Amino acid sequence: MAKPSVDGLGKSSLDMVEDNGVDRLSKLPDDVLLNIVERLDIADVERTTILSRRWKQIPAILSKIFIMVASFQPKHEGRKLTSDDIVRANTNVLEATRSILVKRAGGPHTIHLLRMQFYLGDESIFIGHAVANTIATHKVASVEFTILTKVRTKFTNNDLLTHGRQFMSFLDSCPNTFGGLARLTLENLRLGESDFPKIFSICKQLEVLCLYHCDMGIESLLEVEHSQLSELVIGRSVLIKRVDLKWVPKLTVLKFNMFRSQDDPFCLGYVPLLQTVSIINTGFSWHKMLKISELLGETAISNLHLNFKSEKIWVKPEGRRQLLPVLHKLRLVNLINISEECDLTWIMFILQGAPTLKELRILVRDHLCEMVTGERRKKYAFSEEKDKGLEWEPSASDFKHHNLAELRIYGRFEAEEKIVRFARNIMEAAVNLEDIKLYKSPVCENCKNMHQEWTLKEKSLLSYKLSKGMLSSLVRIQFPSLGEIFTWPKYWS
Repeated sequence: MAKPSVDGLGKSSLDMVEDNGVDRLSKLPDDVLLNIVERLDIADVERTTILSRRWKQIPAILSKIFIMVASFQPKHEGRKLTSDDIVRANTNVLEATRSILVKRAGGPHTIHLLRMQFYLGDESIFIGHAVANTIATHKVASVEFTILTKVRTKFTNNDLLTHGRQFMSFLDSCPNTFGGLARLTLENLRLGESDFPKIFSICKQLEVLCLYHCDMGIESLLEVEHSQLSELVIGRSVLIKRVDLKWVPKLTVLKFNMFRSQDDPFCLGYVPLLQTVSIINTGFSWHKMLKISELLGETAISNLHLNFKSEKIWVKPEGRRQLLPVLHKLRLVNLINISEECDLTWIMFILQGAPTLKELRILVRDHLCEMVTGERRKKYAFSEEKDKGLEWEPSASDFKHHNLAELRIYGRFEAEEKIVRFARNIMEAAVNLEDIKLYKSPVCENCKNMHQEWTLKEKSLLSYKLSKGMLSSLVRIQFPSLGEIFTWPKYWS
């Protein structure tokens, strides 16, 4: 769809010249200028309106509007936010919401995306009412809420219960608003058994639901039935014993971060469109090893992402016959944060069960920034044998894979011999392999000083070790740069 024109809005020489120099941004075509401004949140958009009369008209015709509470918070690094800071920021969000939406009320332009972030509090209900009026006039196509809690770390059970009651009060006060949401992100809530069914009932248009530290108490069961939900994210909700996806016909993406149950973390019912499953977990010594064939049930996914947090491997190798029904459409596999202590041979079981696999990516590292060390490992029952139970034998000694085209390996290469042995196993089995790409390990903010690039000597030695004795191998061995610092998203590291 063509962007609305901003020509004829009173452009003058003042619009095009500032301090005797050309205002290059104002000379851009309308669609390019709008595309740039739509990447800003509303606080920055409002600041641009002072540049010229042409810029002043832009907020009224934007198709994407981002109103984020973080833009209204004090910017002093290291300073903890006070209750007054949070109330003031939330109030500014309310004022910005009213201001921008009132200006748009009588205009012809539809808001294609309204994305909002604010704190759960007394102001939330007024924010909800302001958005409800816009939804009622059909002037907004998609609305997304990220609702933060005022206590975000070191929260108590009472904090969780208080947040839960506040949210349900908000939901009850603004059913029309929540009924029009496409995406909802919640954090740090403890809800009653009947609350989630109520949320799903009211939020009928919901497509994406993200829950962080949300539960219904110890060993709670979350049952999900929703006709429109396409993505579900469960993050660090460790008291949930299991998520039962009973009837979610449009679900395509399931992300699960951290589970403490000794049973399977989720049960898949009617999810015929499920394509991507992502699981992140720190495996303790008492954790059950999951069988992919049982966990995925009757689904046939195309993308599988498993993050082991540099600890115990918690998937159990299985045979081709068990895996083929659930992995026969698998195209991409990411195996993240495999400890350097682990042998890598077990990964081959995935290739045997996934005949259409095109790309395999693994990250081998002990990420000390996140790992627990010393005596605390015994206290919290971390496993001292991270690859225990991974014994695996190929179903056939002459196994060949005909579709794998690319292998990517990320790591510090402290366990170089294991990595080389694994890569050579892949080269022997994957008869149509085209590329092996070797990367230095990505880093987080805490270890970014360890970011390194390959030296010529390292490249030559690894290339020799990988290709030695490999007759007529046409595989390209590459050493790409990670480029800019690679960091992990907050909840998915």
